[in-house]
Amino acid sequence: MHISLDTVEIGMLVLGLITGILSGFFGIGGGVVLVPVLLAIFGLPILDANAISLAAMLLPVSILGVIAFYKAGYIDIKNALWISLGLMGGSYFGAFFAVNINGALLTKLYAVFLLYISLDYLDIPSYFRKNKKAKQNDAPADMTPKDKSAWAFILLGLLSGVLAGMFGKGGGIVIVPALVKIFRYHPKAAAATSLAALQLPVGLPSVIVYANSGHLNYLYAGLIAIGIVFGAFFGSIVAVKLPTTIFKKVFAVFLLLVAFDIVYKYL
Repeated sequence: MHISLDTVEIGMLVLGLITGILSGFFGIGGGVVLVPVLLAIFGLPILDANAISLAAMLLPVSILGVIAFYKAGYIDIKNALWISLGLMGGSYFGAFFAVNINGALLTKLYAVFLLYISLDYLDIPSYFRKNKKAKQNDAPADMTPKDKSAWAFILLGLLSGVLAGMFGKGGGIVIVPALVKIFRYHPKAAAATSLAALQLPVGLPSVIVYANSGHLNYLYAGLIAIGIVFGAFFGSIVAVKLPTTIFKKVFAVFLLLVAFDIVYKYL
């Protein structure tokens, strides 16, 4: 039997590859890339885009990236599992809200949060100081604070899961900045821990809600997932080798672009 892919299906594979690279690099679930592209380029309805994005991340598609981070000493497995537990519960409620209510206000607050984090990462005032302090080298790879309770990580996962379920984003776009700013994680350890937390099928409850509502295209989700597998490995390898100061600046610009996209659409 001859199997051929049409232009749209090839596009889904390429989209998955690009998403995987960004996912492995930044420790995000990939939905922050998938949903806007599925809307703007492929012309899918918002709920269909959310469903495909969440379904594509169900399997451990970024596991190769997680392994690379783990070998480099950046993964906090225990806390990643606590975050996963919260994500799974939160994703159901997020998807339920998405198909039943208008989340415009929460989206605006989300954009403000991203703007704050990205501007803080860029530390713009430091460029105007006459006596700037010397840049610090990479902090130790195991810089993952141990003074937070398991409930704090579960709550982080729960809140991130609600946002992920509502907007089709994997949750990492919330988890990574929160781990750095609130939990005082090393930036690379935050990205690695987030990516590890997203390997369990934390979005399954939300995918079920979307699928039961008729919004899931299984073929498109599968093709994107295949692309993510290979892209995430490459992205994580680059992230591990990149100096922390540059990593933070690149991530800050990425967050700014996401925030401006949300502002443009909803404000």
